[in-house]
Amino acid sequence: MRNQIMIAVAIVGIITGLASAYLSGQQKKPQPPVFNPAPNPYAQGIYSNGIIESYQPTGENINIYPEVAGVIIQILVTEGQAVKQGTPLLKMDDSVQRATVEQQRSQSEAAHALLEELKAQPRKEVLAVAKAQLDYARANLKTVEVQLEKLQNSYDADPKSVSKDSLDNAINAVKAAEANLEVALSNYNLTKAGAWKYDIQNQERQYTALSNTYMAGSALLAKYVIRAPADGVILSVKATVGSYISSQGVYGTYTEDFNPIVVMGNPENNLAVRCYVDEILIHRIPDISKIHAQMFIRGTNIRIPLEYVRLQPYVSPKIQLSNQRTERVDVRVLPVLFRFEKPKDVQVYPGQLVDVYIGEKEDVSE
Repeated sequence: MRNQIMIAVAIVGIITGLASAYLSGQQKKPQPPVFNPAPNPYAQGIYSNGIIESYQPTGENINIYPEVAGVIIQILVTEGQAVKQGTPLLKMDDSVQRATVEQQRSQSEAAHALLEELKAQPRKEVLAVAKAQLDYARANLKTVEVQLEKLQNSYDADPKSVSKDSLDNAINAVKAAEANLEVALSNYNLTKAGAWKYDIQNQERQYTALSNTYMAGSALLAKYVIRAPADGVILSVKATVGSYISSQGVYGTYTEDFNPIVVMGNPENNLAVRCYVDEILIHRIPDISKIHAQMFIRGTNIRIPLEYVRLQPYVSPKIQLSNQRTERVDVRVLPVLFRFEKPKDVQVYPGQLVDVYIGEKEDVSE
């Protein structure tokens, strides 16, 4: 009985093994792809990676960096918002610079006041004092002259009536009065002439220098409000209130590098595709007059025709588009720029990666 059970178990095991082998050998029918891979629509087309960006006549997106360092206290725009040139985008803490400008303004105003004071000379009250001193000196001279004349007449009539010492003192008094009158007259003429022209010129230069310092400080103060350099759309705001920013931008927590504070794009519906053609395929790029391209949206079967704009005639090291870090690979690429009108029924955005085939117009497959 025991042997029969063992034989039955062995037979079941053999059958199970054969069934498993048979089932594992059967090829499973592959699942259909969610979308068809981007086919090459050209007879001799070349493939390239592309990234969508806002179309600019020159350059790429508008990357905005501050010209001064500070802490953001207010953000005035949102991503996706259309702005005009000069629109304030964000404000930075300017308390220190504002106090500095106020001090520079006060110094400039003080220098201007002193300049006006010099130009307004002689002051009426000061000139009146100088005139009174001159009149006093003249009257004093007249007095001592009369006194001398009396003593001299008496001495001439009777030398013994006036002492020689009194006569000499009277003569000296007249000379002193004459000198005092000359000083008073010179002082009056000097006061009447007003400020020396060289003092005015020096003060004008002081005022100009302080005014320029004040204007430079005011211009620097205005930099604490970052404004839109052109009409456009806010694509990205990389910082938030409380962030410290500098001329290098703002430090990215995730990318661990510095990024622009704000990225702006063109407000029009035209978008651009920047393609990076591998250096080994550059020689296969068609003539500019015949160049044509199509863009394929990843994850869909959507294709969009592209219009050639320009190429950047400088082969540069390739940057990994999907990970914008500083590492570079040993492959060099040639940037070629195309543009297209944003489709109404397809959502595409700057920064999106796409597949692009470049070929010749006559090779387009209908």
